[in-house]
Amino acid sequence: MAEEKAKKEKKPSRIKKFFRDYKSEFKKIVWPTRSETLKLSAVVLVAIVIAGVAIFLLDTGFSTLFSALGNLVG
Repeated sequence: MAEEKAKKEKKPSRIKKFFRDYKSEFKKIVWPTRSETLKLSAVVLVAIVIAGVAIFLLDTGFSTLFSALGNLVG
């Protein structure tokens, strides 16, 4: 019985294990440099502008198409 109790006491609690694992994983993070962050931000902004223009063109095209169809019917 004493041996079982000793084994249980040696085992770390789940909370302690979680924070120990969290700390070790956090040390593995590689943060981007300032220049990398600026470059990647520029790529994201350009992609947003391109997507916005594409959506605008599709919306304008469909609006024109449906207006033309509406004028034909009505």
